[in-house]
Amino acid sequence: MINEDHFERLLAVMRPKLHRYCARVTGSAVDGEDVVQEVLIKAVRARSGGIDNFEGWLFRVAHNASLDFLRARARSNVVQFSDDMNVVSDDPQPDVAAVSFRTFLELPVLQRCAVVLKDVLGHTIEEIAEIADCSAPAAKSALQRGRGRLRELVDRGLDEVRLPLLDDDERHRLLAYIDCFRAGDFDSIRQMLADEVRLDLVNRLRWSGRKEISLYFTRYAEAEHWRYALGAVDGRPAMLVYDSNDPSGRPAHFVILGWQAGAISNIQDFLFAPYVMEGANWVRLD
Repeated sequence: MINEDHFERLLAVMRPKLHRYCARVTGSAVDGEDVVQEVLIKAVRARSGGIDNFEGWLFRVAHNASLDFLRARARSNVVQFSDDMNVVSDDPQPDVAAVSFRTFLELPVLQRCAVVLKDVLGHTIEEIAEIADCSAPAAKSALQRGRGRLRELVDRGLDEVRLPLLDDDERHRLLAYIDCFRAGDFDSIRQMLADEVRLDLVNRLRWSGRKEISLYFTRYAEAEHWRYALGAVDGRPAMLVYDSNDPSGRPAHFVILGWQAGAISNIQDFLFAPYVMEGANWVRLD
């Protein structure tokens, strides 16, 4: 059985790695994080099971959970490799880390798995085969084909940004929320909350109820370096949060809201999960 402190440190190290995989397989930074949370729950339950290669086991769980997610979303693009198993390409591989998560959805799942595990996470062909439950030749072929397809997509400029479909009411509500953040008017924000509002401060804590999450807004009020803008991440309306000390011009993190009967029913804040922005498909709208 893994020591508790060591187990927590291991999960902290593995979480960004798991997200790099799950986000590219699901094609979404947000969906990838949801899958990661499911994987970590399974890891906690299996902790006492005497697993020999815990990291390899985690990636197998992540792989299967990602496929389950895709099936639930009614995607059916898993391709079996039965021919041309020895295709070899000498072309330079694309900069996989710079390709948006959405673009990976254009690849069959086995190609997607092989490219991410090899070119993002550094796994061997044998490890890819074990995680994806396929033969080593199939993993090698999938890697070569996937690299070629990604290169084609990037060269054709298909690494696109998706814009959300926002009606006037949705835009008005989200802008009102953002304007209150800009003005530091957190009392008005509290009035927007549903009684049973839920907060998911990703990678840190979960709270529920107006009273319990009050401290969340207090801490934002004390931080003077954040700047806020209307935007979208993976095609979802979001509040983009910029660090005024960061000259890169990229958001540091983002917040997604859920609404019910005109009130905020859910807040998903990625402040403590900066790895989610890596490769995320984002755009500023205001």
